[in-house]
Amino acid sequence: MNARLKKSGIPTDVLGLINRYLKAPTAADGKLIATTKGVPQGGPLSPLLANIVLNKLDWELHRRQLSFVRYADDFQILVGSRRSAERIKANLTHFIECKLKLTVNTEKSAEDHFWKRSFLGFRLLKKGARIKVSESSMNKLKAKVRMITRRTRGRKFTQIVEELKKSLLGWKAYFDISEVLSPLKDLDKWIRRKLRCYLWKQWGRSGYRRLRGLRVDRFLAWNTAKSAHGPWRLSKSPALYRALPNRYFRNLGLPELADRSRKRIEPPWYVTRMPGGVGGGAS
Repeated sequence: MNARLKKSGIPTDVLGLINRYLKAPTAADGKLIATTKGVPQGGPLSPLLANIVLNKLDWELHRRQLSFVRYADDFQILVGSRRSAERIKANLTHFIECKLKLTVNTEKSAEDHFWKRSFLGFRLLKKGARIKVSESSMNKLKAKVRMITRRTRGRKFTQIVEELKKSLLGWKAYFDISEVLSPLKDLDKWIRRKLRCYLWKQWGRSGYRRLRGLRVDRFLAWNTAKSAHGPWRLSKSPALYRALPNRYFRNLGLPELADRSRKRIEPPWYVTRMPGGVGGGAS
């Protein structure tokens, strides 16, 4: 690695900074843990080193006249048949491991139709090749929402909404280019239902009084408050939908992932070679 960095023309002081960055300990549970290998995730150094190390791979793919896209250590190669994909995968695995002295992640590498593979959290539909958020990306967001809306955290509802806003705004900013909105609409409904469930748990024995205060009629409020069903089941009940409609959450500033009402500023298009990594596979 050091030899490659020196050959790339990086100044000596920058090389020293990179070396200190790689050896810096990480903090976990208030303790410092020594770093023995790898690059800290989320930092700017990882994609930079990936571009330097995988530069030869890019030129090898260009030499073979292959269509590919790469970002950091994730890349996809487009070919015309499964047989070609299997052959190219085997040849490139040999090139990466023998020439670049890197290890290919066999669990993430595969050859398949392009609509069955995800790249940077996105997938392409078979019909029309429209952009869609991958199922794994949505599942990760759901796990984040579940963590934030845990009742045992003992947070006020306004604090929960503020935490969600931060996560959802960042998620939406990244995945806003998605052209398939139906899964995002379902995700919006699920998030609002989680919040209705959280509020209903928080209200506890005052549920009937709270519903009446939000203009739910007496009969419906009483039947809901005395229901034997659990909070998750009741979070989809007519009473909570009337008490906490969608506009209630909009007024709190909760982002809607499927909302495209605001005109997005389209970035300029460039023809360029993209940065990326070794985790992908031929598609």
